[in-house]
Amino acid sequence: VQLQASGGGLVQAETSLTLSCAASGRAFSAYNMGWFRQAPGKEREFVAALTWNGGMTYYADSVKGRFTISRDNAKNTVYLQMNSLKPEDTAVYYCAGGVVPDGSPYPNEYGYWGQGTLVTVSS
Repeated sequence: VQLQASGGGLVQAETSLTLSCAASGRAFSAYNMGWFRQAPGKEREFVAALTWNGGMTYYADSVKGRFTISRDNAKNTVYLQMNSLKPEDTAVYYCAGGVVPDGSPYPNEYGYWGQGTLVTVSS
């Protein structure tokens, strides 16, 4: 599976942005998927995850209530809807997937990664 993240950009605080992660390969619909982010000088951190069928979703406390993860298996795509963005959300966002425990927040458990898309939130 190859993953391609897109949708990043420069936005003002309190606005919204939607990231997409397009996957190639028939195995996509069988994989749990996640979004992670990495700010300059910081470690990669968990943002959100969902199960292979989208039935269960999981969020980091820092984004709960503001971000929504979803997927469309017919389009081989995972989305991250980000609302009420804050300057501290500024980071490179990565999508990831694989055969991982539901809601896994651990990057090293995911076998497939997209290239990352930069989100910059100005105050």
